[in-house]
Amino acid sequence: MSALTALAHDPRSESIVVIGAGVAGLITAHTLLRDGFTGVQLLTRDAHVGGVWSRDHIYPGLYLNNVHGEYRLSPLEMPPPTAGGDRLTGDDMMQYMEVFASKFLEGRIQFNVEVQNIRRHPSGQGWLLDVQDLVSFTTETREYARIVVCTGGCSTPRVPEQLSANAATNAGFAGPVLHSIDCGPRLDDLLASVAPEGNSEDLAPIVVIGGGKSAQDICAYLANEGRKVSMVCPNLDAFTAGPKPLPDFIRKSRLLSLFSPHIHLRTVLERFLHTTWLGKKIVDFMWHGLAESSASDKSAYFQAMNIAKDSALRNAVSPYWHIRVNDEGVPRSNGFHALAIAGTIEVHTPAYAIGYGEDGKSVKLDDGRSLRASAIVLATGYRSSWSPLCDDATAEELGLTPHQAEVASAYHWSYPTLAHAPPIHPDAKKWSSSIYRGLVPAKNIHRRDFAVNGACVSPNNGYTVEVASHWISSYFLADEMRLPKTPEGAFAETERAAAWLKQRYPEIPTALNTSHTGYLAFWTWPQHVDDLLDDMGLPNMRSGGNGLTWPFKVIDSKEIQCLKEERDAKRARRRGPPR
Repeated sequence: MSALTALAHDPRSESIVVIGAGVAGLITAHTLLRDGFTGVQLLTRDAHVGGVWSRDHIYPGLYLNNVHGEYRLSPLEMPPPTAGGDRLTGDDMMQYMEVFASKFLEGRIQFNVEVQNIRRHPSGQGWLLDVQDLVSFTTETREYARIVVCTGGCSTPRVPEQLSANAATNAGFAGPVLHSIDCGPRLDDLLASVAPEGNSEDLAPIVVIGGGKSAQDICAYLANEGRKVSMVCPNLDAFTAGPKPLPDFIRKSRLLSLFSPHIHLRTVLERFLHTTWLGKKIVDFMWHGLAESSASDKSAYFQAMNIAKDSALRNAVSPYWHIRVNDEGVPRSNGFHALAIAGTIEVHTPAYAIGYGEDGKSVKLDDGRSLRASAIVLATGYRSSWSPLCDDATAEELGLTPHQAEVASAYHWSYPTLAHAPPIHPDAKKWSSSIYRGLVPAKNIHRRDFAVNGACVSPNNGYTVEVASHWISSYFLADEMRLPKTPEGAFAETERAAAWLKQRYPEIPTALNTSHTGYLAFWTWPQHVDDLLDDMGLPNMRSGGNGLTWPFKVIDSKEIQCLKEERDAKRARRRGPPR
C-alpha cells in the first residue's frame, strides 16, 4: 500500500515523517511509535540529534534558563546538572537528547539530510518531499502519508543585511562575522582571532550584537576567557533571580502561572486575581513590586544581582508583558550581570548597530557613535525555519503563512490586569498566525495529515511538547477530540487566539516567526497544557491537591507518562465491548 492510499486505511500502517530532531521531534516520533505507527522516520539536517542543543550548536558557558527538569521527557529520567546547582549546561542537554534517541529511536533517524519543496501529491492525498543528502549532494523525491514539522524557531538565523558578512566585506572589515548559532563550531576560530585582553590595553573588543540569553552567555564566556567584550542592544532580557533558589512549591508549581491572565479563566482563584480590584492589586504587587520596578530599588531581582538604580542593565523588557525572561536562579560570580557590573563586559544600551564603519575596524551605532571591533557576533535572533521547506504557494495553500489581521477584532478581554499595556508592535497589529493551537494549520485541520510541534513558547518545554505529541497522534488517529468541525471554524478559533496574544503580549509580533511563536503559552503554560488535555478528553490539572494546596503542588512529567494508556482506554470505551 502506498502513501496515497494510506489515508483510507488504518493510519498507523503507513509512512509518516517527522522533520527535526530537537526535543519536539524526538518525543513526537517516540509517541507515534508507541501508538503503533510503523512507518515513522525522523529527518534532520544536523549530524547529531538535539536541535539547538546538538553537539554542533552548543558552546562552553551555555546554560539553560530553566530549572532542572523543565526539559525532561517522561520516558527518561534527567540526570542532575554536572555543574551543580539546578541549571543544566548545554552539554547536559546534548547528552540527554543523545541518550533519549539511542534508547528509543534507534534506526529511525536519518542525519545530514535537508527537506525541500514539500508539496501535496497531485492526487490530493499524501505528500511529496525533495530530500537532499548534505554529504553527497544528491536529491531524491520521497512520498509520505503524513508530516509533522518539528524544526522549531531557533535554527534559521536572522541576519540583518547591513550587518551581514557581505556587508562587512564591502566595508573592508577583516574580522570574523558570525551568527550566534555558529558559535559552537567556530568558537576556536573566534578566540584565535582575538588575543586575550591582558596582552594589550589597545585591543578592540569582540562586539556582540543583541541583548538576549544567547548574547549574554556568549559575552560571559568570552569575558571569562580573557577577551575584551562589548554588547550592543536596544534592550536586555528580563530575568528572575534571588539569593537562594525558589522552593519547588513556588518555582515548579502552578503558582506563578496564576499571576498571569489566560485566554479563559478556569478557576475561582484566577477569576479573583484577574477580574477584581483586590485581585489586580495582588497581581500588581507580584509583578511590579518584585519583578519589574526597573526605576525603583524595590525590585528584588535587581537587588539580587546588585544592579545599581542608574545601571544600563536595568534597560530590560517587562517580564509581565514579554516572553524574553531568563530564570537566573542564584546569581553566579562569573555570570553576565556580575561581569557587566564589574566592567569586564561593556554594555551599550539602548543602541542599535546600523552598519560597519568606513575605517574597516568598527561598527556604527544609531546615535552617531562608532565602536571599534575585532570580531562581530550577531545574536540577532531567528527567522521562520518553515520558509525553506516549501514554496510560497504551498505555504499559502497549507496555511503556514501569517494572514492579515482583522482591523477591528470582535474579541476583547476586559481583565483589569491587562490595563495599561504597552503599545502594540506594528507587525503584531498587521499580522496574525494561522496555526490552530500552535499545532495544525487552520486551513488543513480537516485532513488530519499535517501538524507541527515545538512552535509554542513554554518555560516547561519538555512537558508541553510531550502533551502536544499525544494531541498530534490522537489527531492523526482520528480519535474523538474537541476540534473545530471545519477549516472556517478552526480559522475563527485561531483568530480569537491571535486577538488574545495581541492583547496579552502586544510587543511581540508572533506571526513573523510562527515556527517559534505559533502560540505563546509562556507564563500560563499549565493552563495551555490543560486545554490540550481537555481537547483529548483527558483529566487536566494533574498535580493534585485540595482546594487550598493545588496551586503549590509541584508539576512533574511523571503525571503524563501514561497518556498513551489513557487514550487507548478512552478509544476502547468509545468502541464498546466486543460482540
